[in-house]
Amino acid sequence: MSSQTQERIARELGIDRQWGRGDEAAEIARRVDFIQQVLRESGGKTLVLGISGGVDSLTAGRLCQLAVEQMRGAGHDARFIAMRLPYRSQADERDAQASLDFIRPDSVSTCNIADSVDGLMNQVRIDGLQPSAELTDFAKSNVKARARMLAQYAVANFSNGLVVGTDHGAEALMGFFTKFGDGACDLAPLSGLTKTQVRALAEALGAPGHLVHKAPTADLEELAPGKLDETAYGCSYAEIDAYLMGEPVSDAVRQLIETAYHRTAHKRALPRTPA
Repeated sequence: MSSQTQERIARELGIDRQWGRGDEAAEIARRVDFIQQVLRESGGKTLVLGISGGVDSLTAGRLCQLAVEQMRGAGHDARFIAMRLPYRSQADERDAQASLDFIRPDSVSTCNIADSVDGLMNQVRIDGLQPSAELTDFAKSNVKARARMLAQYAVANFSNGLVVGTDHGAEALMGFFTKFGDGACDLAPLSGLTKTQVRALAEALGAPGHLVHKAPTADLEELAPGKLDETAYGCSYAEIDAYLMGEPVSDAVRQLIETAYHRTAHKRALPRTPA
């Protein structure tokens, strides 16, 4: 039996527990319509999204491409720019390229963020402060995420566009995104979905199975390359999704999830201001 806290959090994150297998086509259409509405209302002409090789950016990217193709069919000037944003080289570059092959974006822009990240990290100094290797790696991982968003907003500015985010319900629940990094965007078409639902949409869109079911990793930490999301969480996506869907989870998982949700509340909120 789900707790009141579990129910409240699911409502706050906009989790839709009603749709399941067989409802993917309607959900895809609804989210494509959402993307089109936001772009039209903004007066913009492009959508910009970084493609990492994971299922989230793959799904959001295909939805964006479908949205702009439909808009062009209706006489609107719209296009989708997919961005590759590696730091030096990327271990799963093959998956990123496979994602692009599936999405078939109107155009691809590549920006290697290494120079900007390394340059900033080399300039950051505080007298008397000697951060540990672990803290330095943590800070640099966030700088990488923020550099990627800076690049996407630059391209969006060049092209009168909007930046698309890939945050969904499971990541929002755990606060598993960089504040003002991958958490910064103009629209988030996967919002309210569990990881299971994101994968279901990807399958319905026809994405390759090895990308749909790939073990997710942010791959930002140099001291722990390829660290899996679930390792960082301390629980599985299946358990996170179960919590969001109001299904039973162990007391240990419930406590871990709710602690993460409350600890990362500042990431989901606007900046605090004086009362």
